[in-house]
Amino acid sequence: KILKKDADKHEARWDALFERYEKAHPILAAEWKAWHSGALPEGLEDDASLFDFGGASAMATRAASGEVLNKLAAKMPNIIGGSADLGPSNKSVLKGKEYIKPGDFSGQNIHYGVREFAMAAIANGIALHGGLRTYVATFLVFTDYLKAALRSAAMMRLPVIFIATHDSIGMGEDGPTHQPVEHLAMMRAMPGCTVIRPADANETAAAYLAALRRKGPTVLALARQDVPVLSGTGKGLLKGGYVLRDCKDPDIVLLATGSEVKLICDAADVLAEKGVKARVVSLPCFEIFDEQDEPYRESVLGKGVKRLAVEAATSFGWHKYVGDSGDIIALDHFGASAPSKILFEKFGFTVENVVERAIRLIGR
Repeated sequence: KILKKDADKHEARWDALFERYEKAHPILAAEWKAWHSGALPEGLEDDASLFDFGGASAMATRAASGEVLNKLAAKMPNIIGGSADLGPSNKSVLKGKEYIKPGDFSGQNIHYGVREFAMAAIANGIALHGGLRTYVATFLVFTDYLKAALRSAAMMRLPVIFIATHDSIGMGEDGPTHQPVEHLAMMRAMPGCTVIRPADANETAAAYLAALRRKGPTVLALARQDVPVLSGTGKGLLKGGYVLRDCKDPDIVLLATGSEVKLICDAADVLAEKGVKARVVSLPCFEIFDEQDEPYRESVLGKGVKRLAVEAATSFGWHKYVGDSGDIIALDHFGASAPSKILFEKFGFTVENVVERAIRLIGR
């Protein structure tokens, strides 16, 4: 048993050691302090290059994630991480960086193998040590295997980033075993866990900034399929949800996350042709949105306006945003094996269905 006086001696010995190190190696000591402070590099949050995707009109958010992650690693050499044997699919490999191996810990990539729980537990240990900003990656459906470690990270408020790709029935032919439907709800229900499902490349860049700000774990749910890069998306994500397209005195508010944001944008255009005014809201992160003050939340969701939410996952958790008078287009059953375009159509994630449900909801 260590008494306080013994602990004080150990601390004093450590402080003296570090003071000598700092005099001998001032630059390295300053870097050590910066890494362990948890502060982000100066100017990072205003760095426009994080949002530069070469003018791409469409990009899978998993691909955007890979680009942003590599840009961050170039600016933050203390970023370290890897995947459970899915690096190329997760787009989680740090290019030009070595892999850590026995006797050589100079790399930034870790090859974990197919060991999701061990991967996440190791990342927790790295985060507990401090100094390093760590991430892990797998398919969203495989987060089942690391849930206990994710839960521990949430309890300990460890800022591990969980990259979770292939986030919906957009998995297509791999079928319902690989198509997550309940996973977003499961992780949103976990205290201290932040879940972000970005709509496009711009929101993906903002999602990383949000994750680096958080005190606990962040799950980035990312699409396998290409999604359009939308106008007006980006740093609004830092408030969890925001009005992407507005109109005066809306008849209905359409809400969505991820790939379904483009869907409700298209539905709003058709509704406008039918004389129905729709506000479009991107709500990529429930947890951050719920942290905003009531006036802001009300300015986004509207007061006394019907709301229709759209997400290719279970409806659980959406009711607090749409209310008793709202509606939800969701997936309260498992998926199927077919091309993703067919699945989205068969399960009602179409402009026609969103328009029909919206008109029915407002009683037109």
